[in-house]
Amino acid sequence: MILTPIPADVLPDAIACFARHLDAAGDTVALAAFRRIAATWPVDNGVDTPAQRAEGEELAHAHGIGTLREEPSSSFMWDGAVIRTVVEATVIVHEVAHWLCAAPERRHLLDFGLGPGPETTQRKEARAHKRLSFEDCMKEEAQTSLLGVLWEAELGHPAILAFLEQNWMEAWERPGTAAYFTGHVNELHERGLIDAEGRPTTARAWADARRQGVAA
Repeated sequence: MILTPIPADVLPDAIACFARHLDAAGDTVALAAFRRIAATWPVDNGVDTPAQRAEGEELAHAHGIGTLREEPSSSFMWDGAVIRTVVEATVIVHEVAHWLCAAPERRHLLDFGLGPGPETTQRKEARAHKRLSFEDCMKEEAQTSLLGVLWEAELGHPAILAFLEQNWMEAWERPGTAAYFTGHVNELHERGLIDAEGRPTTARAWADARRQGVAA
């Protein structure tokens, strides 16, 4: 939920201001990552379209992640084996990012051992699988959020909307907001989850596989 909505007529100025803060700090990876996200504004390709949902499922399968076309309200968003995909496209991509960010030993746990997500209804069972402290959960959620947004940008989905929805531009006028973003970008880079251009590290292999599939 957006804490402070940014009107559409203000958003170009907000984007430019945020970019200036990143540029002034001299962090090229963060600036490159932000430019990828900002390039999805204005939104031209629709929001939560059937094609975008299908691409989210395809992205999951390309990483070896199972999916099930069922609403998560029946049980869990991630049950240790499949993502339930009768949800918005942005949620599917976010769950793929969760899988990528989670330690391998937590990938078989309900909701990745983070406790119940907002779509999960069997909350008691998900809480029993929780393995991280509140602080570590919040850190992983932030990194997952950002990686998911960068994957949306890679797919040509409206990444800027997820970026706003998840409050990365709350108080966009302040350099500290850009610094918070930069810190998480750098951690994703250090973990090998994005490259120096702010692009998810498996994106090139994904793009090549898609091209080959189309050519076949």
